[in-house]
Amino acid sequence: MDLEDDRGRAGGSARREHERRRALREERVRARHPRLGGALLAMTGEPTTTAVWETGAVGEEAVGRRLDAVAGPRLAVLHDRRIRGTRANIDHLVVTSSAVWVVDSKRYRNRRPTMRAEGGLLRPRVERLFVGGRDRTALVEGVLRQVERVSGTVGPEVPVRAALCFVDADWPVIGGHLAVRGVRVVWPRRLVKEITAQDAQGMDVGAVATELAAAFPPHAAR
Repeated sequence: MDLEDDRGRAGGSARREHERRRALREERVRARHPRLGGALLAMTGEPTTTAVWETGAVGEEAVGRRLDAVAGPRLAVLHDRRIRGTRANIDHLVVTSSAVWVVDSKRYRNRRPTMRAEGGLLRPRVERLFVGGRDRTALVEGVLRQVERVSGTVGPEVPVRAALCFVDADWPVIGGHLAVRGVRVVWPRRLVKEITAQDAQGMDVGAVATELAAAFPPHAAR
């Protein structure tokens, strides 16, 4: 397998889904209103259910560019990977000489990620992720499920780490990065810093990346 040709395209499936939904909407509107369809489309704008796919694609593309910039013989990057048997995907897989990183890209403009902990001495400690004041712990649970899949592929001898990377969020000037249930919550530049700062353990980057590329194939362009 030529890994270079199998790296995938960051945000590819989200971008295609946005284009598919936009084309279907345009087709429906123009069919119902042959004379005014163009004007109606221009005035109404895209519904949220369509626009959210472009938002996701922009976030994945931004993180993908950061990761691609540091890729090399000791750091391999795979984008937009299918999880067989499901409709889910993994945004980015990063293989270094010390670990595999599962990275989920999110774009919440001008909203601040924070962690809230409940419980403690008398009750189990529960950590929750909030973004702009709304409970988004489901994002943490989603990336942890991806970690389970990846760990099952590479085996227990390979450390697998997880990160939620927020693009265009309201990060404070100093600090701001955090962890929720072991999942790093960061911005793109901080993500790259944490990934590249890991001590090398001599893992065969090419072999692990090739194994992951076969287990989690890229979304085929359509």
